[in-house]
Amino acid sequence: MMSFLVVHRISHTYFTEKTAITALDNVSLSIEKGEFVSFLGPSGCGKTTLLSIIASLIQPTEGTVMLEGEKIHSIHPSVGYMLQQDYLFPWKTIQENLFLGLKIMGIDTAERRKNALSLLERIGLQGTEHYYPQQLSGGMRQRAALVRTLATDPKILLLDEPFSALDYQTKLKLEELVWQTLKDYGKTALLVTHDIGEAIAMSDRIFLFSAKPGRLVRTFLVPGELRQLSPLDARKHPLFSELFQFLWKELDSLETAK
Repeated sequence: MMSFLVVHRISHTYFTEKTAITALDNVSLSIEKGEFVSFLGPSGCGKTTLLSIIASLIQPTEGTVMLEGEKIHSIHPSVGYMLQQDYLFPWKTIQENLFLGLKIMGIDTAERRKNALSLLERIGLQGTEHYYPQQLSGGMRQRAALVRTLATDPKILLLDEPFSALDYQTKLKLEELVWQTLKDYGKTALLVTHDIGEAIAMSDRIFLFSAKPGRLVRTFLVPGELRQLSPLDARKHPLFSELFQFLWKELDSLETAK
């Protein structure tokens, strides 16, 4: 039985006129359906490059990515992407922004629109359909961006530090909301973060990367007691701080080993 997403021996080098920088070196990993995993590592370890390769925004120098047994080599409707910036178009209303992905994918049906609007309501943004992005707070905009990503019904969500620009309280609330929403819809998700607490609170497994070049060093299974808790509750569990200290030391040793 093949895993849901398989990254096989991915290497990537950025070439400029004068230099060649290897961002990723021989990375292989697999993710199961419905799993929530995190890529954790120091800046410059190629986490975002790997996410961009999985999303087919860039082609790797070497290696392949398979989703449900099929090789991905172009932007795929089954892959949803949520970034640090919400990238909502300021001249379009929230509703128009939501429907944009449906239009681009050629799946702009009345039923999909209805689903997108009910998700908007479910996520606590009812009544904002005709607002423009600048009329909403950062946290509300990020929630709207999540709805836009989910509107096309992707099989896997790639989350590139989507909470890092928010204040701490909003970030915690949004972690909770995203985690719950993805669980409710049975989605598979991959989070890129440099925040140890966020990785522990949200993930089933954590992939730890070293930098320059980016290599996958270790994989951690988050203990079952934490995995069954929501992010906010997980943060209060005694195991949380233990795992935090452990990962902190691991990351610290990778930083100093550079």
